[in-house]
Amino acid sequence: MGLFDKLKKIISKKEEIVNQEETKNYEEGLKKTREEFVSKLNILGLKYTKVSEAYFEELEQILIMADIGVNTVMKFMDKLRDRVKHENITDTEYLKEVIVDELLVIYVEGTNLSDKININKEGPTVILMVGVNGVGKTTTIAKLAYKYKEEGKKVMLIAGDTFRAGAVSQLKIWADRTNSDFYGVDNSDPASVVYDGLVKAKELKSDIVLIDTAGRLQNKVNLMKELEKINKVIAAHIEGAPHETLLVIDAATGQNGIMQAKAFKEITNITGIVLTKLDGTAKGGIVLAIKEEVNLPVKFIGLGEKMTDLKPFDIENYIYGLFKDLV
Repeated sequence: MGLFDKLKKIISKKEEIVNQEETKNYEEGLKKTREEFVSKLNILGLKYTKVSEAYFEELEQILIMADIGVNTVMKFMDKLRDRVKHENITDTEYLKEVIVDELLVIYVEGTNLSDKININKEGPTVILMVGVNGVGKTTTIAKLAYKYKEEGKKVMLIAGDTFRAGAVSQLKIWADRTNSDFYGVDNSDPASVVYDGLVKAKELKSDIVLIDTAGRLQNKVNLMKELEKINKVIAAHIEGAPHETLLVIDAATGQNGIMQAKAFKEITNITGIVLTKLDGTAKGGIVLAIKEEVNLPVKFIGLGEKMTDLKPFDIENYIYGLFKDLV
């Protein structure tokens, strides 16, 4: 069975359970991307009934506008041209299936990336949150705290971003709102704050510890040293920690988000991506670009402003949300 046939089965299956909240969230959250991408693909099929170089050039632009990434698109176009030639494909309606087929290959081929959170079975699970300022890192921490509290976990927030004005008090507000424990001290050494916070987390027998960090990427050397120090403190306190280091990216920033991922990957061990504000952009193709260009799994996606709108990433729901109008 080809990937496009699998896609049909996924969409058919999801259509049956579309009233389920999770699937509905993806459908609504990816609406802007779907309408932009799929409608353009359909119009292209009406404009060109036969495959031609002009068709390829317009398709290339559509993919780039969906923010799949120039490098990814170029490799994709080479593969598509090669397949068209070897399979002697001339009909653009059929080629649409091949396009979706090859787009799915981008995500599913190669390394088997896990989108699940690595939970520590012995003691607290420590999740280190990184990302530049303004991407929604603090509210993402709050949403994760809410999610784990709803699951009955004891949650602790540690304010490791100690020098940005208002960062500590902002996180304290979210800790209060989500009924989470909190530790933070303004204008202190971040590693020392993390150390003392972890001592408190162990005393309180926390299940989940979410640690905020500074978002200053302008000076990578200083940030790398700070994160190295924080990582050493965490590892010395809790074996195997941090269990996750999640990079928060604003989906609307598109390729700039990819550059952030590459930069952070150079300075610390990123285990996954949290993609925020996906519902407010037509650049949902960034999920494919992240897999192809950075080889990191997307672990959570933000599909709205409510506390419940941060969702664990699900490839089937993503495919449904992106392509449901095509089949």
